[in-house]
Parts: sequence; structure tokens; C-alpha cells
Amino acid sequence: MKKLLGILLAGMMLVGCSSAPATPSETPASTTGAGGTFTVAMECNYAPFNWSQTEANETAVKITSADYCDGYDVAMARKIADAMGKELQIKAVAWEGLITALNNGEVDAIIAGMTATPERAEAVDFTKPYYESEMVMIVRGDDQLANATSIQDFTGKKVLGQINTLYDEVIDQIEGVNHLTPQATYPRMVLALQQGEADALTAELPVAQGVIAANPELKIVTFAEGKGFEADTTVSIAVKKGNTELLNQIQSALDSITEEERVEIMKQATDRQPATAE
Repeated sequence: MKKLLGILLAGMMLVGCSSAPATPSETPASTTGAGGTFTVAMECNYAPFNWSQTEANETAVKITSADYCDGYDVAMARKIADAMGKELQIKAVAWEGLITALNNGEVDAIIAGMTATPERAEAVDFTKPYYESEMVMIVRGDDQLANATSIQDFTGKKVLGQINTLYDEVIDQIEGVNHLTPQATYPRMVLALQQGEADALTAELPVAQGVIAANPELKIVTFAEGKGFEADTTVSIAVKKGNTELLNQIQSALDSITEEERVEIMKQATDRQPATAE
């Protein structure tokens, strides 16, 4: 789904996300057996999958002295932690540092809208997908592109994606596109679109719906089969390579969550995300 991260990223430095920087921590407690903690890494910067906020509520998890992380991924992580009899902890990590944090033992799992690509599967182990969406475009509502029916209608246009992600890679499926230098965060991408630096953004549908809810002057463009992007829009949970016991525990917890529940959890996350989620 969201992000196509190459194996080379496993060597990159861990950095905190823009709104809630990660801080050094001890290796998480063992996740085998009951008790202990289940420490999960995510950006906390990718609504409605995950975002940061300063107010506490019944769905958010504290990540710093002043910030909380909430969203679809947090809700799914909580269900998994509960099923394993663990206390959930969330660590905010920039996208490019997620696999590094996992392989360094700083977290137990990545739940961050990550697609199980063959490249990533060389570095980590994945569950079956826990959500699937579709790839769309976001444009300004007063632009002619709002009436586009094919990705090829964006030929010659300035299209922007997020760095080291599927969002950026699929852009080259548009013939003659003006492929802009990718941005590090989605909020920065939205600003580029609003300011005219970009004509369109690539996005998954849930993310696009959240962006439109906060920015009604923008519009989602969807495509009929054969007219849109060819992309894997599933997301899976990653654990350290070879940690089969934890992988099986997580998969068992996921299997107990019905498709109807997953859809409802996403709807609730989209409905409650703050207008300024970053």
C-alpha cells in the first residue's frame, strides 16, 4: 500500500517524526507470554492511519510528555496488545527509520501503513494484510484536473509523492509527467498543493478522505479499472526477521478482527482525526 521502502533503508539513521520526535529508549520487554509491553513504531504523522495530537482521549496513546498518537494503526495495535495481554506503547519514528528501529530492537513491531514488498521482506517478516485501499489523486477543487478520469490526464502536470514510498514510485506510470522531488511528510505535500507548487498528490483513499475533510477546497480524483495506477495497496505488520513466535501471536490477534470491524475502525479514525493532524 502506502510505502515502497528499499532494503538500503535498513541502514539509515533513526530519526523522530516532525510532530513528535522519537527519543532513545531501552530495548522493549519480551513479547512472549503474558504481561510486559508491546512496543510499536509508526510515524504519528500520516492521518487517518496515525497522527499526533496534544489532547488526551480514550483512543490515543501517550508518546512524549506533551503529545499523544492516535489513528487506525493505534486502534489496531491496541487490539493486538490486548489479545496478547500486553501494555501498548507507541514510539513515533520517521518513516525512513522504521525498519532500523525494528532491527535494532528498539520496538517489537511496525504498524504504520507499510506494504509487504519483496525488498522489505528480505529485512523483516510480515503478517497478512490488515487493510487494503486504492490509489487516488488529490487536486485543487477549482482545477480542471478535478474532472480527470485517467492518470494519463496528468501528462505534463506537476505531481508530488512522499519520499521512499509507493506514492512516489507510481507517478512514473503517467506518461510525460513532471515528477516533482518527493517530500518527507504528507502535511508538507498538502501545503505544496495548496500553494501551487504541485498540481496533484498521490494518495491512498483513506488518507485522501482525511485530507479533504480538513481541506474542503481540495478534491479527490478516483479512476475506473484500467485507468488508474497499478499498485499494491495492502498494508501489513512487520516484525524482526525470524521472530516467528511474535509474528504468529500478532497474526492470531488480527485473525480475530473481522473485515467489518476493520472498516468501522477506519471510519471512526477518519471521523475523529483533528483538522490539523500532522
